[in-house]
Amino acid sequence: MAFDKDAHTDHISQQFNEELETIKSHLMTMGGVAETQLNQALDALIEGESGLAQRALKADDQINDWEVAIEEQCTRIIARRQPAASDLRMIVAISRAVSDLELIGDESAGIAKHAMALLEEDSSQRAFNEIRQIGDLVREMVSQTLTAFARYDINMAYKVAKKEKDVDEAYQTAMRSLVTYMMEDPRSISRVLNVIWVLRSLERIGDLTRNISHHLIYLVKGVNVSHSSLKEIKKAVKG
Repeated sequence: MAFDKDAHTDHISQQFNEELETIKSHLMTMGGVAETQLNQALDALIEGESGLAQRALKADDQINDWEVAIEEQCTRIIARRQPAASDLRMIVAISRAVSDLELIGDESAGIAKHAMALLEEDSSQRAFNEIRQIGDLVREMVSQTLTAFARYDINMAYKVAKKEKDVDEAYQTAMRSLVTYMMEDPRSISRVLNVIWVLRSLERIGDLTRNISHHLIYLVKGVNVSHSSLKEIKKAVKG
């Protein structure tokens, strides 16, 4: 379902409409930086490229700058325009999504740091199997939720919310496997702990990405689904 932009253009000035489109465009740019940062952090580990990890760490400052800039833009619009209805939902949804993207950046920076530690230990690929599996799921979630936001596609947002359950299940399975691995080989404890922290960050990114999909559903449908079950979210999307 596409968001009916006419709902917030009939009663506002062209300049106001341009301001709303600008903050959405900036959100998309920030999202692109966050997605690239996540890919760099994961590829650094999987491909054994520490330079990618360094680039992922540097990207965190850029994401922080975008967060500050967009939040200031949202504050100015609220102060000057006193938006209501769908206009206000647009600003609120973007502000919340920006906050989640900043946290995704923090988690990706954490992955980059642990990637560098693992590469220094010359870890075997066995240690990265779980990271690759869960990382692929999370990468897809991030890509899809940004696409959904760009298109106001709440059906895609619902699919992202569903996929977060797959991430949780894979995370729990991986944790059990890694704990067993540590117990069987105490020499692996340092290496496995770094892997566990990477997986924890990926699981957290999955949660944050699901949150962004919730914000989009709120924007389009005017329903807060933050604490709703998948069944309730589906009903809100289809209703």
